[in-house]
Amino acid sequence: MTQTYPSSSQCLQKEMDLAADFESVSPSDVTKAQAEVVLVGCGAPNRGMGWYHAVQMLEGRCPSASLDYIIEPWFLGPGATSPGGPEFNTWAEDVQSQHQTTFLSSVSDLPPPQNKPRVALISGRTADNPRLLGECIDAGCKCIYLEKPGAPTVKELQEMKAKAEEAGIEVLMGYNKNVCKYVRKTREFAETVPGSHVTFVSNNAYENTPESLGECFERNAEGMLKNMAIHELALLVSFYDVTVENIESVTADKEFSSMQALPGPSGKEFTDFDKIKFTIKTKTGKEVSVAADRCGGTDSYATVTDATGKEVFRYWMPDEEDKANVEMLKEKYPTAMPYFFTQDPDYVTVKERVAKHTVTGEEAEGVATIGIAVETLRVAEYLTPTLMEQLRG
Repeated sequence: MTQTYPSSSQCLQKEMDLAADFESVSPSDVTKAQAEVVLVGCGAPNRGMGWYHAVQMLEGRCPSASLDYIIEPWFLGPGATSPGGPEFNTWAEDVQSQHQTTFLSSVSDLPPPQNKPRVALISGRTADNPRLLGECIDAGCKCIYLEKPGAPTVKELQEMKAKAEEAGIEVLMGYNKNVCKYVRKTREFAETVPGSHVTFVSNNAYENTPESLGECFERNAEGMLKNMAIHELALLVSFYDVTVENIESVTADKEFSSMQALPGPSGKEFTDFDKIKFTIKTKTGKEVSVAADRCGGTDSYATVTDATGKEVFRYWMPDEEDKANVEMLKEKYPTAMPYFFTQDPDYVTVKERVAKHTVTGEEAEGVATIGIAVETLRVAEYLTPTLMEQLRG
């Protein structure tokens, strides 16, 4: 029997129907049905991931989320006149006027939650996350949506997990590929192929120049495996029994992989992978591969090979249908980061599931917990020096 999946147009229609349902009820009912969202760390318009999260909520695409507060310490503080600052403040004035969203420079400036359960969406610098999580707990948040990887180190993320548990606060993670259509379809197809092997491929669209990659290495100083490829590692932890203790072997594909030491805009040198491919075998008999390329384009995909190594399945993100949505978003936001658009439906799905879970208690299906994030970061810290050593050898 052939299993069918909702199309992008059907998903979009469902979002519109949900939004229409909210418009048809009284303000008091809406208050009960929505979470009060505090976005912490917005970033520059068209550049910051937090900004794109804001845009999706302001457009009403996450019906269970009301974006009531945006916290932006840099552009509402010392960075007001820095590059991106004037553009941010113009955008903030428009948003405040049209949506009555309150902009603040610090989490400590938040008033107590009102008639809605409060969710913090933390999308700031990774290094700031341990402090921000503590501040959001103190600000009365019932649930926290934490962008990947969560913290710079395993130790810090474990401490954050313990602090949240002590306060009785749930922390869910922005690993959007856990809910992706291409991941689900690939996993389901692989189950029908004896001796199958799955490879997850992730691409970014940076220019293949020392200047572009150097800027990338410095801005994402936690490294590729804690940054770009962390989504794929979360898939391995979530679905393939990958833990540090359960890894039997990891092998780099030296023909595909590349590692460079490049100066960033500050002049400081950073060593990182510009592309990496590796295969993990677990002690429980599973085998899976990951490939990531900073300069590979905007699309991600997954493949399935059979027992002979022949590729028998490939599914892209975006698929043919989703590309229509990508083109529409490119026209609407022509200067925004291209990867926002390829992952657009999945960003919506994760935020809506987290917000709805906070309001109703309904399971946030497929959304990774901070426990998954801790193990994912442990795997990243284990793999990075291991793979670097293999490439140097």
